[in-house]
Amino acid sequence: MNRPLPVVQLRVPTDEDAVVWHRLFDDPDVMEFLGGKSAELSVYEELTARQRRHDAERGFCLWTVLDASGRAVGFTGAQPWERDWGPTGETEIGWRLGREFWGRGYATAAARTTLERLRAAGLPGVVAMVDARNERSVALARRLGMRRAETFAAPESRRQVHCYRLDL
Repeated sequence: MNRPLPVVQLRVPTDEDAVVWHRLFDDPDVMEFLGGKSAELSVYEELTARQRRHDAERGFCLWTVLDASGRAVGFTGAQPWERDWGPTGETEIGWRLGREFWGRGYATAAARTTLERLRAAGLPGVVAMVDARNERSVALARRLGMRRAETFAAPESRRQVHCYRLDL
């Protein structure tokens, strides 16, 4: 049964969103494939500031996802892949939601909106770097029409990371 996707809005993250993201992501389930432990508030303060710069310079970033009532549920968006391994120099789409919002269609709705914005910005394509064990994110990448292209070993964990690609 296909249910309708929820209504979402995307906004450039605010200073206050750093606190919200820290609270939403302070959960071992949320962080399981992202190092396994929660990050300090300062990490989210720097991340939200960097995303505001990305949006001003590039027209896209990791946006805060808001539900129909205006409540923040996580983030989705895109940013340059700036690590020295993987698809260096390409644009990565990503998503992360608070645990209580999983399984409701928020990530799919927000990621589809992100793809529309990236097409409008003229990006030729995006990648998604997904831990091979993260079945939820693998399924979302496939729902978005992405195809698995390469596999990398993450230097820190040595875990397999699949690179999914989508031409826009």
